[in-house]
Amino acid sequence: MTPGNRLRKLGDRIVGPGRPVYVTGEIGINHNGDLENALALIDAAAEAGCDAVKFQKRTPEVCTPRDQWDIERDTPWGRMRYIDYRHRVEFGEDDYRAIDEYCAKRGIHWFASPWDTEAVDFLEQFDVPAHKVASASLTDDELLRRLRATGRTVILSTGMSTPQQIRHAVEVLGSENILLCHATSTYPAKAEELNLRVIHTLQAEYPNVPIGYSGHETGLQTTLAAVALGAVFVERHITLDRAMWGSDQAASVEPQGLQRLVRDIRTIEESLGDGVKKVYESELAPMKKLRRVRGVIAEQEENADREPAGV
Repeated sequence: MTPGNRLRKLGDRIVGPGRPVYVTGEIGINHNGDLENALALIDAAAEAGCDAVKFQKRTPEVCTPRDQWDIERDTPWGRMRYIDYRHRVEFGEDDYRAIDEYCAKRGIHWFASPWDTEAVDFLEQFDVPAHKVASASLTDDELLRRLRATGRTVILSTGMSTPQQIRHAVEVLGSENILLCHATSTYPAKAEELNLRVIHTLQAEYPNVPIGYSGHETGLQTTLAAVALGAVFVERHITLDRAMWGSDQAASVEPQGLQRLVRDIRTIEESLGDGVKKVYESELAPMKKLRRVRGVIAEQEENADREPAGV
């Protein structure tokens, strides 16, 4: 988009102030390596009215420290080495081809958070509307430079980051093609640590960048409050069942909750209006019935309306 405004292009959608809130259901790795789970989550997001679903893409050997590869851990598939587990929950090219086709069929966008440059190259095989930088990757300049080089819109989450780190990341990415998301990187996050007024802080600090919200809390109220505060992009983790195995499930929204969230976001954005105070046609009958004293201003306004133009 043209520099100097707060609008960004995500596929066939324009995101920013005055445009519909772009709602993303983050599947992440809540699919637990099962393509059928992923497709069911895409269904849930599409039926709720989300604009997109988001995944996470890692190259396990790059993103997993070498000294952790051989550590064994319990998983739903039995006890296995950590590096083997990381592979077990990663989707490959055939999986993402199926996801790409299914999302097109359901009329919903998909994109992902690449955690390394190889993952960026992998995702570039697909015509994704954007790339996402996870909060944990905000300080990875090599990754940021590779993402900037794609020319796609980059959505940057700012959890676990200082204002100086955020400023540096924005400088590396360039402000012309990014969208910033306020976030608190605790799973689940406590209400007293959400600090939603940071949305206003970011709006003031980055006047040419749209500001969104990536939430990891339980419940829906605080995400709705973020929209009321001006977030133009919303992301929440989604799951088929919060009791499923996995570290992100507890901070995720189940299908019924997701439907309520999207419904209420649409109501809020409609109710915010344009900020111009006016008397609505629907108020005229109640005014006639309830207002006992018309007031001097009403009479002046009425007389001014009666005066011929130019008088």
